[in-house]
Parts: sequence; C-alpha cells; structure tokens
Amino acid sequence: MLVRRLRDRDELSVSILAETVSRDIVGYAGFSPVTTEIMSNHRGAGLAPVAVLEAHRRQGVTERMIRHGVKACASMGFDYVVVLGEPGYYKRFGFHPARRVGLRDAYGGGDVFGVMALSEWGVPHGAGLVRYSSAFDIFAE
Repeated sequence: MLVRRLRDRDELSVSILAETVSRDIVGYAGFSPVTTEIMSNHRGAGLAPVAVLEAHRRQGVTERMIRHGVKACASMGFDYVVVLGEPGYYKRFGFHPARRVGLRDAYGGGDVFGVMALSEWGVPHGAGLVRYSSAFDIFAE
C-alpha cells in the first residue's frame, strides 16, 4: 500500500527489486525524497520500505538492495539518506543517530532514526524535523 501511494504521488526516487534466477521477486527497497523543518539546500532521501521474503532473509539480500539504492541516490544528487531502523544493523552502511546532528523524525524514533551523508554537502546539521512524504501518513492514521 505504501509503495502504491508513493508511486501515485510520483515520489519514489529509487526502487530496488531483488529477484531470484527464475525472476521471482523476493525483496524490495524504496527511497523517496524527504524535507527538513529548517529549509536547506541539502537533498535528502528516506529509505522505506524495505522488505525481504522470509525464506530469503539472512542471505545478504537486504544489504545488497540498500547498498545499491544508496549508490543510486548518491548518483542522483542526494546529499543524505535517513532511515528508521535498528542502529546496530544500519551502522554497517554508515548510518548514525540523526539526533547527534540536530535531526529528528515525526515517529518518535530517537536513536533508531539514523542518517548518513552521501556528498560533500552531507547532512543538514540542526535542520530539525525530517518530513517524509505524506504517503507515510497512513502510519499515523
């Protein structure tokens, strides 16, 4: 439902599909633009949703999708990526707690809300609340 809402709004900047050799889809990772409370020239993307079928987990599928997606975001000119997810897992990609640089999310993620720089501009320090697309409002309903 979220992916459909993002597509309907033309707000999916990067979509990554993981397929088996027989072309069965086993995973998905999406990246959509985010904005900050205090306007800046930094372009941000939010990593969500990420999903892998149970039978294909713990095989590196998620890691490959995220790495590919982050690289695609960087090549598209995004300066940073944010994620709501387990800090111990996302640290391997370069994410760190966003609150350390003055960013927060609308979902109360605290240290589970992470950010990573993709460019020399990097992260918009002190920019406050990071807003995802209104497509994510389904989680507040």
